Amino acid sequence: MLIPKSDRQKIHTYLFKEGVVVAKKDYNLPLHEEIGTKNLYVIKALQSLDSRGFVKTRFSWQYYYYTLTEEGVEYLREWLHLPGEIIPDTYKKPVRPAPIGRQRR
Repeated sequence: MLIPKSDRQKIHTYLFKEGVVVAKKDYNLPLHEEIGTKNLYVIKALQSLDSRGFVKTRFSWQYYYYTLTEEGVEYLREWLHLPGEIIPDTYKKPVRPAPIGRQRR
């Protein structure tokens, strides 16, 4: 399927930023809720990345769940021309605030 470059750019940018994409299995859905392009484009672009081993796909309850792999991070970093310091949100460790009111004795 031919996907316009601008739509592919949106999909890859969102995938790299978040690290995961959820897409409803509805090929006639006009727009993907979070990306702003056709849902069919999102499914097919990620299906292509899955066939090359850049994402892992899970299917449950009529939704596709795509998770970025290590190889996918490197591929998208090169495709989007991003520096090595930028990583997806799923690869960042959560910051925990210090507990309030607990003092050591």
